[in-house]
Amino acid sequence: MDEPLVLREDEGPIAILTMNRPAALNALSDGMLAALSEAFGQLATERDTKAVILRGAGKAFCAGHDLKEMQAGRQSDDKGRAYFADLFRRCAGVMQQIVHLPQPVIAEVHSVAVAAGCQLVASCDLAVAAEGARFGVNGVNIGLFCSTPMVALSRVVPRKQAFEMLTTGALIDAEKAERIGLVNRVVPKEALRDEAFWLAETIAGKLGAAVKIGKRAFYDQIEMGLADAYVHTAQVMVENMLWRDTDEGITAFIEKRKPDWPTGA
Repeated sequence: MDEPLVLREDEGPIAILTMNRPAALNALSDGMLAALSEAFGQLATERDTKAVILRGAGKAFCAGHDLKEMQAGRQSDDKGRAYFADLFRRCAGVMQQIVHLPQPVIAEVHSVAVAAGCQLVASCDLAVAAEGARFGVNGVNIGLFCSTPMVALSRVVPRKQAFEMLTTGALIDAEKAERIGLVNRVVPKEALRDEAFWLAETIAGKLGAAVKIGKRAFYDQIEMGLADAYVHTAQVMVENMLWRDTDEGITAFIEKRKPDWPTGA
């Protein structure tokens, strides 16, 4: 029996997802997209899960779309038009699921993340990379501009850096990825898992409801004008301030003690 395309393990409030198609460099096949969508859909319902780590098995984090499947899609009467439209719609849906999850998602990148694989990293809320990892939106090298990966990439790195990556197809190393904001930090490969887990554990130790409302507000306000963003986030903070657990957290800070938050809060 074949192993699942996405493996899941849980360590307390942290869910660890592993893309498990190493022979194909964890390419985002139809099956992989479906498996990721199912995993994210399940996580969205889980109050006790506070953070998510996304990994790739084998030699690569993710090599992007499955080009063999894409070429097979051309065999239809419409030369693949309907299949390609559906594929990119489904892939965009998975990327947006990450943004809409209540839990922060941390990409743990041990090696190559290219094309839609780089899009996946850019879509995650946080990313930790190993020294030696490489990133790129290199579809232009085979005549396919990475237009959908561009959406996520251009929202997390400076405009000219994104455009250079998209038009040259060149890969960048982990250190440059950190400098331009694609990843949060770079660590030796042997420390990667511990670093990603430390970050997830730190987040999981906060009031989960506050992180959830904050993540949603972060992505809402970033698409707004300045004045609207302040109006919206002020409303969010008012709601947050009125919670019993926030009252307890502030009181505990003033009294120099740990807050008495219920399990799963």
